Amino acid sequence: MAWPATSVVALTACSRRTAAAAPRCSGNLPPLASCSIVRRRYFHSTGAASYSPSARASPSSPPSGPTARYNELVQKGLLKDDDHQRSIIAILQGLHEELTLYRPPNPTRPLGQKKEVEKRGFFGRLFGSSSHEGSDGHDDGKLQVPEDVPKGLYLHGDVGTGKSMLMDLFFDTLPDNITHKRRIHFHQFMIDAHKRMHAFKTLTHKPSGIVVGASSRVMSGAANAISGGPAGGAKERAAAAAAAGEDVDPIPPVAMEFAQEATVLCFDEFQVTDIADAMILRRLLEHMIAHGVVFVMTSNREPKDLYKNGIQRSSFVPCIELLQSQLKVQDLNSGTDYRKVPKALSKVYYAPLDDKNLREFEKLFEAFTSDPHDPAIEGRPLTIWGRTLAVPLSTKKVARFSFHDLCGTPRSAADYIEICQTFPTVFVDEVPKMGLDQREMARRFITFIDAAYESKTKLFASSEVPILQIFGAGTDGNKKAETSDAMREAMDALGMTMDQLGGNPIFSGDEELFAFARVISRLTEMGTTQYAELAGVGSKEAPPEM
Repeated sequence: MAWPATSVVALTACSRRTAAAAPRCSGNLPPLASCSIVRRRYFHSTGAASYSPSARASPSSPPSGPTARYNELVQKGLLKDDDHQRSIIAILQGLHEELTLYRPPNPTRPLGQKKEVEKRGFFGRLFGSSSHEGSDGHDDGKLQVPEDVPKGLYLHGDVGTGKSMLMDLFFDTLPDNITHKRRIHFHQFMIDAHKRMHAFKTLTHKPSGIVVGASSRVMSGAANAISGGPAGGAKERAAAAAAAGEDVDPIPPVAMEFAQEATVLCFDEFQVTDIADAMILRRLLEHMIAHGVVFVMTSNREPKDLYKNGIQRSSFVPCIELLQSQLKVQDLNSGTDYRKVPKALSKVYYAPLDDKNLREFEKLFEAFTSDPHDPAIEGRPLTIWGRTLAVPLSTKKVARFSFHDLCGTPRSAADYIEICQTFPTVFVDEVPKMGLDQREMARRFITFIDAAYESKTKLFASSEVPILQIFGAGTDGNKKAETSDAMREAMDALGMTMDQLGGNPIFSGDEELFAFARVISRLTEMGTTQYAELAGVGSKEAPPEM
């Protein structure tokens, strides 16, 4: 039996790796109730534990990590110094120093599977209990955690407690030895996990739909198919596994694949609202921790409140216990809403183009591009549908365009989408007030703003007039321009006056006015501190310099 081509493509697309490592199963996974983690060095630690690795840091090495970056941002006036935030950053710094000494294992096979348990089926493994000796020698199905794996962090707090800023500081300053790292919104991670599990199970089904085995022999054939290698003997391996009555357990190989891709995995907005997520999450996290993955999570809820009132919540309680035992749980609430604290990041638009605003704008760009390991370069190429777009000035995470470079020449929506998905932060210089003869540039700018908003791009712009007035044609002397009914409706929806919008817009027609109202609304939201704190994660990595 040849592996279905569509299934191979699906799993390859889900893997997000250039060279897929061969997932190999070795036996069967223990059930949920008995599948626990042994942390030989850190097992005694609890959520109240604290880090104290700083004494091992080299005294001759320059300061690095979250604390140094926080001090730099405070010194530049981009953040306001705060004692409570410093206490949290000290914890992040401790983990940073632990990671400088960490030599992560190289996962080569799924962990802790047993044939006796695998025969019980997928849901039997999720909810059942058993105590067998695993084929890899682990008693009672306990997954061994590498001795030197640092304990992760679970940061929880209300909106406005600075969770995203703290995650930025930690992730952006990870030590150089952590070469595999990933930051992702938790919801997107779970979508990815379900896709990979589905693709994996599809590869191990017969054409009739009957599940064939997940033995190591079958998995080696699947891996060969995924990596483009020879899949010879797959039919015989599948037949042998089917005869043995084995079922497919996708969690161990998918967990291994995630572990191969990221030693440090950062989750934004960790929350569980879906029963499908709740039922697989504990085993997925357990296996990844046993592979040496270090988790840092932010959430609006403390662990005990996750999946509250959810269906079959009792089955999710072991996951809560896992989070509490294997991660340090830290409350970020201090009584301060950091969104309301005056700081430079609350100002993202700079108008008019006077010396003071231009100096502040330049200072902000320098702060965002201050990483010596990622200097700004000129002419970084982006390839879009076979064409090359040169980015005037950029680091791997920050791009800077003049308005003319961005919108002064013909550009497609694909161009703007690629820019915004590649660079989490974009600076735009000297946005003009656009008249009737610049409507094409205005349309391109609207397309760019739509792409930036949908990609959650952090936007900073300098402009000739306040940003909400760049599309206003103004009035001719004392003569009031006629305002259409459609425009009045748009103004009512926006809650703005004609003066605030700089006069009647340069657009006409319902479609253009709708786009105008949408972009004004989005520019307003993108100018808030809350948006600035939540935005700027990015979904791609910038290409290297030519």
